[in-house]
Amino acid sequence: MKTKYILSSLLVMGATLTACTDLNEQLFDKVSMNDYGKNETETSTIVGGAYATLRGYGSGTAEGNGVNCYPTCEYVFFTSECSSDEACIPTRGTDWYDGGRYQQLQYHTWDASNTGVLSVWRYNFTGVSKINGIIYQIENSELAPDSKATVEAELRGLRAYYYYNLLDNFGNVPITTDFTQKELPKNAPRAEVFDFIEKELKEVLPLLPSGIQYGRFTQNVANTLLARLYLNAEVYTGKARWQDCLDACDKVKGYALAPNYKASFAIRNQECGEIIFAIPYDHKQGTVGNYLASMTYHYNQKYAFDPAGIYQWCGNGICAQPGLYSSFEEKDVRRNCVMVGQQYNAATGAEVLMDNGEPLNYTENIKNFENAAQNEGARLDKYEWSAGDSWERDNDWVLMRYAEVLMMQAEANYRLGYGQNALSFINQVRRRAGLDDLTTLDLDALDSEWRHEFVFEGLRRTTNIRFGTFFKEWWNKPADPADHHTGIFPIPKEELDKNPNLVQNTGY
Repeated sequence: MKTKYILSSLLVMGATLTACTDLNEQLFDKVSMNDYGKNETETSTIVGGAYATLRGYGSGTAEGNGVNCYPTCEYVFFTSECSSDEACIPTRGTDWYDGGRYQQLQYHTWDASNTGVLSVWRYNFTGVSKINGIIYQIENSELAPDSKATVEAELRGLRAYYYYNLLDNFGNVPITTDFTQKELPKNAPRAEVFDFIEKELKEVLPLLPSGIQYGRFTQNVANTLLARLYLNAEVYTGKARWQDCLDACDKVKGYALAPNYKASFAIRNQECGEIIFAIPYDHKQGTVGNYLASMTYHYNQKYAFDPAGIYQWCGNGICAQPGLYSSFEEKDVRRNCVMVGQQYNAATGAEVLMDNGEPLNYTENIKNFENAAQNEGARLDKYEWSAGDSWERDNDWVLMRYAEVLMMQAEANYRLGYGQNALSFINQVRRRAGLDDLTTLDLDALDSEWRHEFVFEGLRRTTNIRFGTFFKEWWNKPADPADHHTGIFPIPKEELDKNPNLVQNTGY
């Protein structure tokens, strides 16, 4: 009998719901319709496929279709970080020009043809589409109605996460929940997308897993996402929701700051009790997409990491903008997330050299963004590495951690006028970083703490916009146009060409 595979072209790699409780967890790449939906165990396996969508897609896959759609690097993370005041990708000779897309991100001159923008759209809408397909299959399965509702709650939560990303990046996007819909969808106004996400999360919350369950969309994850939504509500809808943000934060239970800041980014970071939600990676099981570290270091960094010098290829790409490293206080432990200085051979202790024979000495300054030296730009060094690393890393990619909840509580309290409450939350974060308590607080201090605590975690663009700094002049970037249309990206040209019902965002 011929085997039928669910979701047809939308078939996804699956993973058990307990992903990354063990670095060698079993991962599934096929689920047969003949073995699907007869009981809860079989259903949980295919639900794991929805979680696998979080890891993204390569350019050679049907989903990527010519562009890399990985949340940790090309181009989703790059697009967010390089449009903020945090990171950049200088052109080094002929390297990293790529049609000017990274220069567009730096200068805020992107257009609808920028492939980084397309990647962000494609990554998130592919996730939505796959989840819609899985929900359709569950609705037509042999599960009891109560079991269906419980399973679908988790899937709807994941879908809401993707829609939050779309809301944040594009504003006015189609809301699609029906896998069988044949009509091409229209954009929904940004405020309507906001309401949809809020409604979905509130409806599924009672049915979601409670407590701490690593790698799953739980009540804690939903409340953290709701808090994020409310924290940025004024940007998204024009109406502040600070108290709602605090109420959602209060419902996140069971987590604490790890004594060691770097524990959240260790190779075995699934053991860290600060992480609320993460994308699991295990290169032994073929999970691709987590190669951010390899994209930041110079080609010869391998000699500093591995005594044998066989560390896999590095791309000498994304780095910190000038001024970021020096903005950290010297005693701030988070400063170690940014790498500067001379690199030394792990085997001999000698200076590592670049291909031109000059020392590999990372400098904070970048003299010419469009023609940078190979060693210019401080490097992203947040996630732990080891000599045995491969191109694909085993560090789970952190999406939410408890420090964010504390910072949301600090900011929301401050904006509501509760200064002492705000100080109590922000100082918890600062003490872990080895810093003195603040005795007074203003928006600049809040913004600075967001910048340093979450350096290179993909939150900076959103924070820039919320604090109004996104549109101002900064290193190598002029002030944005007065209409501030750059606060959201354009609908990609490829999508407009395929769907005449879509309307381009204002200003593009």
